[in-house]
Amino acid sequence: MSEPNDARGGVKTLGIKLPAGLHAQFTLVAQLDDLSLNDAALRAVEFYVESKRSEGDFAQRAAEALAEIEREAAARRAAIEGLFGSEGPSTAADKPTRSRKSGAES
Repeated sequence: MSEPNDARGGVKTLGIKLPAGLHAQFTLVAQLDDLSLNDAALRAVEFYVESKRSEGDFAQRAAEALAEIEREAAARRAAIEGLFGSEGPSTAADKPTRSRKSGAES
């Protein structure tokens, strides 16, 4: 089981709505396992993610999603390059700085 506050992304909060009966069952199961609802929910999410990984077509669907992300990124990159040329937009770090002199010059 992964640590909820790992160094890669911190912690995200998830609020879910459960039907009253399922909530009661979930609460009871967590109590019987001596878990907080938060820890029980974390285990449930980890179990769900792991079960999806083992589905036969999941890797293919993930690869298709990744390819779509890459197509969208390429289209956005091309749009930006179209605006600014192949160098892309300049940043503050790229611009030379001017110093202002205080007081009268001698």
